[in-house]
Amino acid sequence: MLLESTLYLPLFFLLLVGMIELARVCYTYYAVQKILYTLARLVGTGQGVNFCDAADVSIVAAKNLALTGSADDSGAPYIGGLDADSIEIRIERRNGETGELEACECAVPGCDAGAGGLAPEFIVVSIPDGMPFRFRFPTLQLDPVPLRFQIRVPYGGT
Repeated sequence: MLLESTLYLPLFFLLLVGMIELARVCYTYYAVQKILYTLARLVGTGQGVNFCDAADVSIVAAKNLALTGSADDSGAPYIGGLDADSIEIRIERRNGETGELEACECAVPGCDAGAGGLAPEFIVVSIPDGMPFRFRFPTLQLDPVPLRFQIRVPYGGT
């Protein structure tokens, strides 16, 4: 009985650590998806958001609110390793000729509302370089795995 327990104990320990790491990956994935969706809805329904200026007050406040829960970046981040600089907000519109979605230019015939352009059709929030996730297995040093995210929501602002 003692010999059998000794043989199965490392396998049991490996399965337990693997389940914990799988739970961490799932939690991180869904939490970041929710953060990006919240950010997309905040800027997608905002009034007077200038998508052609990354330093727009509305965009900066929405990023801080989605990441920390406060618009002035005074709160602690929900997910460690995720910061506002790694998040990209892109606007898209369908091409009239091909019907394909494409990035909207920040010019007058494009989506620059400040210069008389048309409103975008979709807001895309992504982490283009990926968010590094490091697995924690005892006695193993593993390289971080980049988790890539992209959320596309219809534009509903003005």
